[in-house]
Amino acid sequence: MDEKSDLLSYRRAKLEELRSAGVNPYISRFKPTHSIRSIVTRYSNISNEELEGVGEEFVIGGRLIAKRRHGKTTFCHVQDVSDKIQVYIRSDDIGEEGYSIFSIYDIGDIVGVRGGIFKTKTGELTIRARDVIMLSKSLRPLPEKWHGLKDKETRYRQRYVDLIVNPDVKRIFILRSMIIQKIRKFLDERDFLEVETPMMQSLPGGAIARPFKTYHNSLDMELYLRVAPELYLKRLIVGGFDRVYEINRNFRNEGISTEHNPEFTMLEFYMAYADYNDLMDLTEEIFWYIAQETLNTTKIEYNGNKIDLSPPWKRYTFKDSLIELGGVDPKVLQEREKIKELAGQLEIPLETSDNTERVMGKIFDKLVEPKLIQPIFIIDYPVELSPLAKKKDDDPSMVERFELFIGQKELANAYTELNDPIDQEERFRRQMEEKGMEEEGYKMDEDYIRALEYGMPPTAGEGIGIDRMIMLFTDSDSIRDVILFPQLRKE
Repeated sequence: MDEKSDLLSYRRAKLEELRSAGVNPYISRFKPTHSIRSIVTRYSNISNEELEGVGEEFVIGGRLIAKRRHGKTTFCHVQDVSDKIQVYIRSDDIGEEGYSIFSIYDIGDIVGVRGGIFKTKTGELTIRARDVIMLSKSLRPLPEKWHGLKDKETRYRQRYVDLIVNPDVKRIFILRSMIIQKIRKFLDERDFLEVETPMMQSLPGGAIARPFKTYHNSLDMELYLRVAPELYLKRLIVGGFDRVYEINRNFRNEGISTEHNPEFTMLEFYMAYADYNDLMDLTEEIFWYIAQETLNTTKIEYNGNKIDLSPPWKRYTFKDSLIELGGVDPKVLQEREKIKELAGQLEIPLETSDNTERVMGKIFDKLVEPKLIQPIFIIDYPVELSPLAKKKDDDPSMVERFELFIGQKELANAYTELNDPIDQEERFRRQMEEKGMEEEGYKMDEDYIRALEYGMPPTAGEGIGIDRMIMLFTDSDSIRDVILFPQLRKE
């Protein structure tokens, strides 16, 4: 029998020992009176003499994470979701039988503790236990104290253990929840309406990505997990909701990397009677607000770079960024063959379907994106790269679109929305012909065209990658670090 099996057998024997002693190892009900953090926050700076006069009894519940026995006394640490605290257990306080039962407890067990508080000679705030109750017996040992859970694959696959033994991981996901709450608060206060749109759609649309397919038996039809909610949200603008947003789950049947997960979270919002300039201002406000509200600063560190989120942020046109930041000769951008020749020199893989503008986009990814550390808007993209965006009045070859980059990553994408149904239909058809999109289930969304024919007011829309935003604010280098249960290969 290997060491792991020995440990499991040893703990199962302890489980039976508890049951033989009349202890229920899996209690149904237990109500703590305090979180550990509330005790620590309130009493850490009070002297031992003052604590003697408190006279209050505290009941906490949490996981036993450390245990040091000295004869008839034991010091241990108990941890709940908020914090950890030392607990002092004496045979004289909980009785000989109680102390004997407690000696069976293991690190990892979930326990309830009742008692008063004091400070040890070293000044550590401690609960003096009057009672210790087994709430849930742990049958698997936690990772070794000194080594912890380091293997990333195991951490992602067994996130429950990761959260127990790595406090920094727990803080990331608490911060994630806070950030999403603040996003909602920010938009709600500006009269945006939160809505829900279908996750299963008869036609994939709103973004160019390979969809996941499913099947509805009763309707006898193929459906697709959404790649984006965009076209449904814009239908709501047509319907008279002038400001809408959705914090949504999107699904794309594509590669996995440090920046991509097949299932991911996006914020998408649409604002009638606005253009992309309005959304650039609003985006600066959102990031500034989130940083202040959750981190209490607008100066953060990401991947070793100090980043200042204070507005205003720099703005470069797509072509100017290639020239000024990417070092591309302006003459090269004027000739199609020279653009492809440059891509070849940079060893950029191209597809036969890549037109000149898509080649320029790949050159941008290679030369410009790695230099975009401080917040910057790249604006005014070629129309071929943006089938849903409105053309610029002074240059119909370009559209009113921006992408936000921070820390060498794209975090947001926005347009002044195309509301001309004839132009939209023509662009849809051209895009489908160029990319052979029908092979992936993409067809013309006739209903969306019909919605536009009823009239959509001037509108701007934006998508912000929530997972990448969390990566930025938590200084995480992989999207898997900010998704509780990322997609993994089978064990």
